[in-house]
Amino acid sequence: MIMVHRLQSLSLAAWAGIVAATGFLLRLVLWLAYEPVSYSDSFSYRRLAEAILDGWGRYDGTRTPGYPLFLAAVGPDQQVWLVQMGLGLGTTMLFFAMAWLISRRAWFAGLVGLAHTLNLGQLFFEANLITETLATFLVTAALAGTFLWLTRPERQTFWLAVLISTSASLAWLTRPLFIYLPFWLLLFVALAPSRAQATPEITRASWRAGLAGLSISWGKAAAYLVPALVILGLWASYIQGRYHVWSLSVMSGYHLMQHAGNFFELLPDEEAALRDTYLKYRGAQIEETGTQTNTIWDAIPEMQQVSGLNFYSLSRKLGDLSLQLITDHPDLYLQNAAKGWWFFWRAPVYWSPEAFESRAIRSGLDITILVQRGLLFGCNLLFVVTSLAAVFWGRARRIWRLGSPLWCLAGTIWIASVLQTLLDHGDNPRFLVPLQSLVAFWGLWLVYQTALWWIQRGETDALAPLPDAS
Repeated sequence: MIMVHRLQSLSLAAWAGIVAATGFLLRLVLWLAYEPVSYSDSFSYRRLAEAILDGWGRYDGTRTPGYPLFLAAVGPDQQVWLVQMGLGLGTTMLFFAMAWLISRRAWFAGLVGLAHTLNLGQLFFEANLITETLATFLVTAALAGTFLWLTRPERQTFWLAVLISTSASLAWLTRPLFIYLPFWLLLFVALAPSRAQATPEITRASWRAGLAGLSISWGKAAAYLVPALVILGLWASYIQGRYHVWSLSVMSGYHLMQHAGNFFELLPDEEAALRDTYLKYRGAQIEETGTQTNTIWDAIPEMQQVSGLNFYSLSRKLGDLSLQLITDHPDLYLQNAAKGWWFFWRAPVYWSPEAFESRAIRSGLDITILVQRGLLFGCNLLFVVTSLAAVFWGRARRIWRLGSPLWCLAGTIWIASVLQTLLDHGDNPRFLVPLQSLVAFWGLWLVYQTALWWIQRGETDALAPLPDAS
């Protein structure tokens, strides 16, 4: 108890030092013992980075340019890893700041910061040459700016609005799933009160009062919208002008095939060439892996050959056929989407055991990762249950003191969980990686507020007068 009291009494600067030093030392150890890890996606990002360096002439539109631009700017794999570790440490300190803003407790800020930096799923991902670490940093930066906007009205400046909007827009430019983020955060920026509220939690009465006095700050909204619309407009215009499709990439049709491929045999005979070719590859994929997921990537060359369509035209064609199948068989589509939503919460850890020479280290990490995955999966389920409960149960909202920053956080996670499974059905658990620490943040806040409520209730009971024995 004495140790706990001492930790709670440490200053904000002391806790910031502990969190920063822990994050730095962990990454130093990993730098000395590990190595950058490439995945199948890594090579396509590198190819696009080279196209950017060559003047964009060979940029094929298969991916949004956020991560290729990052690779082009940073350089070789070792430098990318080093910068991504810096982003990981920066993300840690952003979580520290967010927790401080809503709690004003240095120890709670330290706990949230450590929860991110001690998560091996996040730490190992910093060595992976794919988008998640950059996306995590950008999403967290946008949320941290929004937390500051909501909790410190005197900081609601033009430049903070631009920073939030730019971070959110660069997040979707890195990971298209987050296309909703600039518009979701706009609600909180435009509707935020310009002075501190008397109470941080949202009750039914304050919610109704807020709706009754709803007003939009057009100046704030305009400052926020300019960078968001410029970034979106420039990229959408580039894709439409070059590939004649209004989309974030030329891959939309292929992504929809991850859903429609499950019932592609239901296409009519006039599409027999594409249908039967895909079914051949689907059968081989199911025999090898037990699922049809990612069949489309192997089937593309032969589907181009039998259809006479190029890569881009085939994507548009498969997108149309997929939408036709989804419209005709919504029950099959929704079944598949429900599975993808459930997979989203599985809390994976992407790492390369063979990068460690020591078998003892590999075994120890295996056990640690298994334990962490169990804790994170439990935290994910806690988030799903409690966030839904808070919507319908007023007492829970009061106990947990769920102000607008927490609702903003919860909505960010929920929208991503639904959107990712509606648009794709591939590596769904990977979509949660940039948001996993937000889920942990929610869980730690609920535990903290529940414990505080329990202690305060006990003190109230202790002070209550005893019943008259007579």
